[in-house]
Formats: sequence, C-alpha cells, structure tokens
Amino acid sequence: MAESTLAAKPASRSRTLLGTGVGNALEWYDWGIYAVFAPFFAQQFFNAADPFSAILSTLAVFAVGFLARPIGAWLFGLLADRRGRRMAMTLSVGGAAVGSLAIGLSPTYAAVGAGASLILLTARLVQGLAHGGEMPSAQTYISEMAPARRRGLWASLMYFSGTLGTIAGTGVGAVLTTVLSEPQMNSWGWRIPFVLGGILGLYALVMRQRMSETEAFRTARTDPEPMWAAIVRHRRQALQVIGMTVGLTVSYYAWAVSAPQYAISARGVDPTGALWAGLLANVVFIAVLPLWGALADRIGRKPVMLISAGGMALAIFPLDGMIGSSPVRLFAAMSVAMVLIAASAAIAPAVYCEMFPTRIRTVGVGIPYAVAVATFGGTAPYLQTWVGQSFGAAWFTGYIAALLLVSAVIVTTLPETRGRRLD
Repeated sequence: MAESTLAAKPASRSRTLLGTGVGNALEWYDWGIYAVFAPFFAQQFFNAADPFSAILSTLAVFAVGFLARPIGAWLFGLLADRRGRRMAMTLSVGGAAVGSLAIGLSPTYAAVGAGASLILLTARLVQGLAHGGEMPSAQTYISEMAPARRRGLWASLMYFSGTLGTIAGTGVGAVLTTVLSEPQMNSWGWRIPFVLGGILGLYALVMRQRMSETEAFRTARTDPEPMWAAIVRHRRQALQVIGMTVGLTVSYYAWAVSAPQYAISARGVDPTGALWAGLLANVVFIAVLPLWGALADRIGRKPVMLISAGGMALAIFPLDGMIGSSPVRLFAAMSVAMVLIAASAAIAPAVYCEMFPTRIRTVGVGIPYAVAVATFGGTAPYLQTWVGQSFGAAWFTGYIAALLLVSAVIVTTLPETRGRRLD
C-alpha cells in the first residue's frame, strides 16, 4: 500500500525525500565539520603550547563522540520502533543542532581552561547520541517509503544527502580559508560553520515535523514476542551488519572525511587546495551514488557490494601512493576511491533494512551499525594521524584493506534481498 500511496501523491513523495534529505544533510554537516576544522580550533580547546598534542586530543574527542552513537542508536531506535520513525528523526536533527551551537559559541581554553575542553566533549557526546539515532531512523524511514523495486535507488538518498552536508562543510572551509588569514581562522573563523549549522537545524526540525509516518509502521502486525527477544533471535543479522559496515565506515571516514585534514597535517598539502580537492571528490561521489543504487535494483545487492569492497581493497595502496603533496593528485586519488566506496554506500541502507522485520528494524540495524561505526569509524582519523606519524602511512592503509576484505567475506554470506517486500 505504501508504494501505491506514494505513487499517487507526488507531493507526499517530494515531502518525504526533501524532509529526509535536508535533515540528513544537516546532520552530516554538523558531524563532519568537526574533522574539517580540527586543525584550526584544536588549540582553542586544548593547551596551545603543544600543537601536536592539541590536534591528537581534538581527534580523541572526535572518537569519544562516536562512543555515544551506540547509545543513541538504542535510544532513538527504541523510540522509532515504538513511537514512529518521524518522531525519532525530528529529535535527532534537533540534538545535532544543539551540539553544533554549543561548539560554535564555546569559550576558549585561554579563557576558561579545561572548561572549554569539557564543553567540546559534552557537545560531541550530544551529537554522537543524535547521529547514532539519525542514520538508522532515517534509512528505515526512506526504505519503508520506497517502492520495493526501486529501494536501492531511493536508499542512495542517505549518502547523497549526507555527502551534500559534508560538501557544504568542506565548501565553507574552502571559502573561509580563501577569504580569511590563518590567524583569523584560528581565532574566530572556525566558529562560523558551527553556528550556521545550528541555525539551519531549526529549519530541518520544522520540515520533519510535517512529514507523514510510514505505512509499514502504521500497519505493523502485533507480535507477542518481547522486543529484546526478537533482537536476540536476529543476532546473526546483527553480526552481519557489523561485518558489512567495518570496511565501508573506515574507508569512508579515511577518504571522504579525513583525507584533506590528513593531507594538510601529514603530507604538507596546501590547506586551501586540500579542502577544494576534498569538495570536488565528494561531488564525484554523489554523482555516482544514484547510478550504483539503480544498478543494484537491476542486478542485485551482493554483486554491487562485492565490487565495492573488493575493488577498494585492491586499489587502496596505489591510491595512497598517488596523493603525494599535490592537491590535484589528492583529488584524483580521492575521486577513484569515492567511486568504489559509493557502490556500498548507495545501497547499504536498503540492505540493512531488508534484513530485519518492521517492529525491530530501526533498533536491530541501529545498534550493530553504531557499534561498528564507533569502534572502527570513530577511531579512523586518530589512527590515521598517530599510525602515520609513528609507523608510516602504509600500516594504516593495510588496516583499511584488511577490513574491506572482512566486509567482502560477510557479503558472500547474505541472502539476495533485491525487491524484497518489507513485512
């Protein structure tokens, strides 16, 4: 019924896509600008006497924010499965906006000492809770609203809109570093993107309040089995979610989010050039996402995901060597990586949702997904910097390749779910 209802009401379909996409984009914007602007504000929240320690501390807080994501997935997942997808999505985008405003308006370490570090940590924990709830709630919503035969294409909206948020954050960084001097960026320029994200979050909040609930949730059959018993019964699927996610999340955060920052701090790439390279590579990423989603609707989920994980594992060492110290080479390497990563990113939300029944779909996906992202994605920028400084970049590259191979093996254990109706 959901498919025919949306087909008959183009306005409802547009509201679904726009409300989900705008909110998801702002959530990713709020989350991603932290990594983009870390080199500029690290010494504002930690002791400026040791710049390298300050950047490591800032990236450690980035990782700590990820630790809140499994808790957020649990809280928002239960809310989405009991009270509705729309309510969980609305609260998640509000939490992300509050965290962003707190960082943008925070006093500095020079003004209040360790209090500034505590504000930063608290804000990232709030954003971690919100982001942990956003992805499973939104991807469940869009998958349940999508026509079964086009769910792969519709699911590509998640990373499409999310990457638009990342591009917006990187673009703001590129513009600010172009028009402001380095002292101005370090002093106050870094605050602009955080305050902007918080204000725009209010707009997304209103949009999501006006969205309709999914037909699958409204008509879900009553099941006498307790929710936690149902989750335990689907533990194999939960482990498969973790295995599928580890390679995607580390490669995504290393190449889509942190590559410009790492190129600046470890490869000596010009900051402005590196940020523009990252922005353009992400444009390539969003351009191919719908293509991969549509292909998966034609040939199946498993072939597309195997192309992604296997291809990236084979290409990652040559791509890492391609970067050098040039923004142009950074762009070329990032673009190739992003095309391969996009194959998994486009359809992962659909694959996750096709693995679980309606009454535990959000929490069943959200908790294992958040655990994988927190454990592997959250530590990626820190490990990339620390391992690169201590042992050399090849060790971290090998770590990513190994996780991609793990994901490829897990994909072979999945049933093909293309076109499956969601019960």
